[in-house]
Amino acid sequence: MEEVDNGCEWDVASDTCEQTTDQLSSDEDTDGKEEHELKMDDLKDEEAEELPDLEWLEELYNCNFILLTPTTPAPKSESESDDDLACESGDEKERTFSATARMFKLRRNLDQLDNFHRQKECALLKAREDLNLLRQSIESLLEQRDVLEQEIEHQEAAENSVAVTRLRAQHRNLCYELQREEEIETHTNNELRQQELELSEVELEVGKFSVLRQEVQEEERVFKVFKAQNAVKRLQQEKNNSRTLQRKIQHLKKKNVDVLEKTGTLSQKKKEDGQANRKVGAKYLRETVRRMQQQEAEREQRKRESMQKRIEAVKLLKSNIEATQENLRVRQSRAKANALKKERHEKRLKETLQAQGINSTRHIYQQKRDEEMKQKQEEFKERQKARRVEIVDKLLEEQLVKSRKAQEAPLPKTKTGHKILSPGRIREKLLRYLDSVHPSGTERETTQLRNLSASGSSSDSEYQEDIIQKEMQHLSLPDSLEEPEFCGLWDQNFKPPMNEKTTLTPTDVKREHAVVCPKLSTTPKKVGGKQIKGPSFTSKPEVILFKDFEVGETYKKKVILTNISYITNHCKFLGISAQLQDFIMINFQPPGPLSTGMSCEMHITFHPSINEDLEGEVDFASAAGRFSVPVRCTIKRCDLEVDNQFIDFGSHVVGQTISRTITLTNKGALATRFSLDTTKPVPEIHQVQMPSHRSADTQQDTSTLNTDQTQSTASTREVHSMDRILDRSTVSRKSQRESRVSTPDPRAASVSSSMHSQIPEALSDTCDIRIGNVREGDIGPFESVKLEIIFSPTVPGEVKLDLYIKFSDPTSCPIAILVKGEGAGLPVWVVEPNIDMKICMFDRLYQEVVTLQSSTSTALKLTFDLWPEMRKHIEIIPRTGFLQAQSSFTAHLKFVPRNTLPQDANKYFDSATGVLEVPMTVQVAGQVQPVIYTVQAIVTSSDLKFGQSEVDFGYCSIYQSVKSSVRLTNMSLLPQEFGFVGLPEFVDVQPNDGFGTLLPQETLEIDVIFSANKAKEYRFHLSCKSGINRVFPLACRAMGVCPTLALSHSLVQFGPTAVGDHSTALLYLTYNQTVRNQSKQRPSAGARLFSFTPPQDSSIIITPAAGRLLPGKRCLVLVTFNPKLEDRDIKEEALRLLLKAKQTKEDSKKLLEEEAKRDAEPSKGKKLSKASKLSDFSSKTSTPVETPPPDNIEAGGQRFEEARASLLHSFTSRYSEYTIPCFVSDGDPPEEDRQAQPTWSPLNTVYLKLQCPAIQPPLVVVSSNIRNYALDFQQVAVGERVTKRFSVKNISEESLEMRSSLLDIYGPFSLLNSLRGVGPGEQHTLVLAFCPTLEKKYCETLEVRCQKMTLAVTLRGEGVVPAITSSHSGGLLDFGYVLEKESTSYVLKLQNSSAVAVGFKAMLYSLSLSKTKGADERVALLLGGYTNSKIQPVVGTQNYNGLSVFSVLPVEGSIAARQSQDVVVTFHPDHPSANYSDQLTIELVNKSKLCVLDLRGAASSHNMYLLGGEPLTVPIESLLPPLITSQTHLAGQSDEMEIQVLVTLLASYSMGTIRPAVKNLEVGCIRASKKGNDFNWDNMASLQQMGFNVEPSKGNVEAGTRRTIKLTWIPQSGHKPNEVVQTCAPLTLKGDETRVYSVTLIALVSTHVD
Repeated sequence: MEEVDNGCEWDVASDTCEQTTDQLSSDEDTDGKEEHELKMDDLKDEEAEELPDLEWLEELYNCNFILLTPTTPAPKSESESDDDLACESGDEKERTFSATARMFKLRRNLDQLDNFHRQKECALLKAREDLNLLRQSIESLLEQRDVLEQEIEHQEAAENSVAVTRLRAQHRNLCYELQREEEIETHTNNELRQQELELSEVELEVGKFSVLRQEVQEEERVFKVFKAQNAVKRLQQEKNNSRTLQRKIQHLKKKNVDVLEKTGTLSQKKKEDGQANRKVGAKYLRETVRRMQQQEAEREQRKRESMQKRIEAVKLLKSNIEATQENLRVRQSRAKANALKKERHEKRLKETLQAQGINSTRHIYQQKRDEEMKQKQEEFKERQKARRVEIVDKLLEEQLVKSRKAQEAPLPKTKTGHKILSPGRIREKLLRYLDSVHPSGTERETTQLRNLSASGSSSDSEYQEDIIQKEMQHLSLPDSLEEPEFCGLWDQNFKPPMNEKTTLTPTDVKREHAVVCPKLSTTPKKVGGKQIKGPSFTSKPEVILFKDFEVGETYKKKVILTNISYITNHCKFLGISAQLQDFIMINFQPPGPLSTGMSCEMHITFHPSINEDLEGEVDFASAAGRFSVPVRCTIKRCDLEVDNQFIDFGSHVVGQTISRTITLTNKGALATRFSLDTTKPVPEIHQVQMPSHRSADTQQDTSTLNTDQTQSTASTREVHSMDRILDRSTVSRKSQRESRVSTPDPRAASVSSSMHSQIPEALSDTCDIRIGNVREGDIGPFESVKLEIIFSPTVPGEVKLDLYIKFSDPTSCPIAILVKGEGAGLPVWVVEPNIDMKICMFDRLYQEVVTLQSSTSTALKLTFDLWPEMRKHIEIIPRTGFLQAQSSFTAHLKFVPRNTLPQDANKYFDSATGVLEVPMTVQVAGQVQPVIYTVQAIVTSSDLKFGQSEVDFGYCSIYQSVKSSVRLTNMSLLPQEFGFVGLPEFVDVQPNDGFGTLLPQETLEIDVIFSANKAKEYRFHLSCKSGINRVFPLACRAMGVCPTLALSHSLVQFGPTAVGDHSTALLYLTYNQTVRNQSKQRPSAGARLFSFTPPQDSSIIITPAAGRLLPGKRCLVLVTFNPKLEDRDIKEEALRLLLKAKQTKEDSKKLLEEEAKRDAEPSKGKKLSKASKLSDFSSKTSTPVETPPPDNIEAGGQRFEEARASLLHSFTSRYSEYTIPCFVSDGDPPEEDRQAQPTWSPLNTVYLKLQCPAIQPPLVVVSSNIRNYALDFQQVAVGERVTKRFSVKNISEESLEMRSSLLDIYGPFSLLNSLRGVGPGEQHTLVLAFCPTLEKKYCETLEVRCQKMTLAVTLRGEGVVPAITSSHSGGLLDFGYVLEKESTSYVLKLQNSSAVAVGFKAMLYSLSLSKTKGADERVALLLGGYTNSKIQPVVGTQNYNGLSVFSVLPVEGSIAARQSQDVVVTFHPDHPSANYSDQLTIELVNKSKLCVLDLRGAASSHNMYLLGGEPLTVPIESLLPPLITSQTHLAGQSDEMEIQVLVTLLASYSMGTIRPAVKNLEVGCIRASKKGNDFNWDNMASLQQMGFNVEPSKGNVEAGTRRTIKLTWIPQSGHKPNEVVQTCAPLTLKGDETRVYSVTLIALVSTHVD
């Protein structure tokens, strides 16, 4: 395994070496490579790039060096090599593998050396062949030059200047080519020598390694032997492995046999069990199958029976269908026979009527209309019958259900005993019950049933009575036996009996009507053993009619009531309808009992006081029940009709006059005014007049209709009168509405008068049908007026006219009359009287056919007349002919309009419109009136007109093409094809290569492109041919020039570039040595100035845009295409989005308001009319939205960027072309004035054409903080780091892999996150940081790249040094004394004077992580290291609760530009101490410290405190509260507490004088107390004796102040210098509590005190 691994390692190494042989290596520092590089320095750069890697050559040198060293072992013989290979020691194995690797490496290097040698040989042969070809080319060029020189001499002798110029040009070109070939020959010769030198060097190298080659061959032989031995060993090992594997396989086979035997035994047992189970299952399966087969057979039998039944039904249906079809055929044949018979009958009738002089058409039409009306009446009666039965059945069912539920007596008892009501009364009771329970039901059905119960036919009554009797039989006998003896007053209302001889007055009628019960029993009644059916009385007349009454008049009627029943009956007056009580008086005397056939009279007086239709009933009571007599009162109306509404004049010859008369009849009692015209009536007047027919129809009585009348109006009245009988309950309401309509309305009268004023007095004379002399007039009551209608055909054909008879009465509808007539032409006529030649061109032939038709029975001679003016333009062939009887004649008309047509036929031809209209005649023999026809045509020109007569292209560069647009106009009214033919090779015509079609009067822009191929003057013509082979020439001229400067490419085609990306192209602007212009050569002047002028606001950037170019030099020009969106388009889009948002907001607001109103007032919303809704909608849609001006939209603002994003999302591909001129000066400005403008010539102008396609960007910026692809960090404090984000979105349909450009690693900008791939519609956010280090402006570009575009984002920012000042300059900040658990604050003001916001932090030393560094101070203090009592540690005593005694708000923040920030420092102790301290540091974001404050404070448990004296303890206290209290406090013996205070007084002694010692103590008061704030010294006498003086000894301290106590010690006389004076004096402080300070005074004299 070790050998295999080592071999693999060597193989990998060799492969790596092989892969690196094709590249140059510059990292090797060996001596061999340096020598090789020195040898290769003489080669050219081009060849150096193509040389292979020569690293192997160094290896060969090294190997050769190793071989030549003395330590190199000599080659061994074959036997010795075999012995070495047979050795199996570890060292020999390693040496064998290293030798093998060395062998392969040497063989590879030698092979590469051989390949290199062969390459050099091939290169040498190729160079020699190229040199031979160049020499042959030079020889041929020399021969051509000699020939040209001879030709030039010959042409100069012949003085042919043109040929001499051409030959000289060729000679110059040939010399240039010869010079170039000679230079190439020299270069090739040098290369050949270099190749020979290199080949010699390589051969030398090959010879050097001959010994190494032999060594490698020997090692290869040894390696083959070693490989064969290894193969034998591996074969033996594989054989052993195979034998071992065979033994294992045999063992496995034995195991498998045992397993198979066990499996077979188990499977046999399972098989036996399965067979037993199958036998049992088969038994049950057979039974199940038998049962299923039996069920299937039964189902099949039922299916067959069902199928048989269906077959029989189908056969029966088929036979029925055949019988039905046979019946239908019989009926159809019978109907056809009847129709044929009817048609014959009508024909005979028509002939008979025409013979009698009667209008047959009118008569037949009237009969058909009568039959249709009768059929409609019968259908109406049938429907009414069915409806009656349905209504009665429904009412009876409801009554039966109600009676069963109530279980009460069906009939009440009166004084005269039980009365059985008749079926009519039962129906009446049901109807009244229906009216009372369902007052909102249909009145029509109720009134129909009431009328039928009173005046129905006997058959219907009997049928209904049988139904009622059957229903009454369902009532049980116990129900009838439980009937009470009398009914209650709640069931029936009674009135006191009236005297039969008394006469009812109107007041009595009203009173009685009020008392009458609205519900009467409809139970059948038996009188004398007979059951009464139907009405018992009939009236004459049946309807009391007051027709055409006038207000104020009195009308009287007599009515006879006759007993038509078979019993003796009586008649009792009940009352009249409520609407008639004020106008009608009834005079009726009850007659008493009346026998059958006897009658009585009733007098009715009608005194109208209103002009309205009235309708009602007069109610009576009889033994058979209640009945009524209808009363109708109608006002005066107009009943207008005509005898014929359809007038057919038939067919008449042109020129004949025929008249017909119609009769207008007024059957009403009201006069009106009529007018006859063709104006269609106004719809409103028609709606007002409709009810007049209905009200007029009520005048007809069903009993007095004239059955002999056959006119349509009578039939209509019958239908309407029947409708009135069936709808009597609504008569009163309708009559009131009709009376309102019949009352003249001033508004309707005004409309009618205005309408009549607009009616023309006479119809147009051009109409063949006209009205006679009577057009309008008055028609009185029951009068008739005859109206005449005249028909005078002027042209053949059918004529129809609708006439309308209008009336001034607003209730009368206009009557429409249809008039029809047909005019027949002459016996000979032209089939097409108007021959339209359509649109014709001048000088073109057009043909048409003139066909004449004859209806005579003889032949006629025809002669075609032709006007003299038209003989040059129109020809008819033949001019004369014969028209046979009942046949046609055809002539050919040829029309060739000449250009002289406007002058020849000016009266027929309109030059402005080109319309030609010539009336032509045909003379017919024996006919006075000629046949007239007209020839019409529109004659137009066939010219094509150019917009200009000559095209001047001006100066055209031979490197450019010049385009000139020409307007080609089609002067014809017909479309024409055109094409430019025979174009020169230097001219191109577009579009469509100069071919196309021009529509009538169309103008097309033709682009003529001229490309000069020589510098000369051009004059030529372009030929444009039309479709009719007319040629229109166009003259052109141009001047070809050769500019001084030339571009390497005159056309640049950019690839599709996304908006926001850019594409670049590199060009060269070259200065030509000579300028050729108009076949003349002139040397170029000095340097030239050039200037590119791209269009303004374009996406093109040219660098350099201007410059200076020397002769023979060239300039690199960079053209950049950067597509972008125009600001104007973005502002318009922003304006559109703003308007859309406002409109949406207003619409939503209005919608919410409408919903709120709808919820608040739902009823009002339902009552709105359609017109109001439409007006509201129109007002909503027409609400104007204020449009802000586009100038108010700031570029770079939020709306601006939103509009930009919207345009980018909807951007479509855009293609633009630019032609950019490059102006070239004639030379430098004059030396006298370099600032002067140089002269420019159009001959030197060069043009650059750019094709720029722009596409939608796949990546867009969707963040609002990006303005115009720039991310501005604004001003940032130096040292502060600001982070901003912006997102890019993939709006394409493909996934994009994004990567970014590298930002300056030493710059302030940095990209904090990595880029990833984004899918379609996804976004990715980039996080950028800006951290300036200096006070200056920074700008850098970040490029976000993907497969299709590069999105460049400009990063800008400015570093600003912050200028922050503090109200406290730093140092000590002492809060003084406060009460424990109370607080005090100090406000520290920070002022920012810079123009940028600056962040800060307020850090307490006690809360910082670095406070542990001060632990050594505490240790030193505890060990007594602090000798000076004024020095305290940074962090002193803290609160017991673990919170810092000093707090700061805010801890951190930012101060806006030119603003200030208050920092509040609060001191809040929780226990008494005088050692509270801390340190506050205000630090800016750039880690600079603004100020450092040492915080000090003290806390007291009482409002009075003493300050001063020597410290008796260390300034650091434990955070734990004291566990052992004082003895006095525990005992509670005294409320006063003594506190020890030490005061040291040092008096100085100098030069025999003693200076007194002075010390100050301060007594302070934190807060006023009710007990007073006093202090008092005790034992002042003893103090004075010892030389101490205290001022003041007692006093009062105001709240919040301190009072100083001065202690002075003056040594007494005789005081020893080193003697210490000590005494103790109590100081009592009285506040909220009394505190006693034991002040120990120690005094001494010192000679060292300053």
